[in-house]
Amino acid sequence: MSSTSEFIRVDVNMTACVGISQCGGCVRVCPVSIFQKNGDRPAIVEKNLDECILCELCLQACQPNAIAIRKLYET
Repeated sequence: MSSTSEFIRVDVNMTACVGISQCGGCVRVCPVSIFQKNGDRPAIVEKNLDECILCELCLQACQPNAIAIRKLYET
């Protein structure tokens, strides 16, 4: 699953993701609510992507390292 805004692209490897019940770190820690629960899987809230402050808390909280954030303004 991936989503792109003007500045960033967020990818969640759903094969590696262990789900909300086993991890859920991305949903818990994101200060701008980019992630939300969708059953036992995280979903990306596209309207919040432009609010991302690149704190990388989701990357740190994701136990299976299933999240990648790409800054589109860097070459």
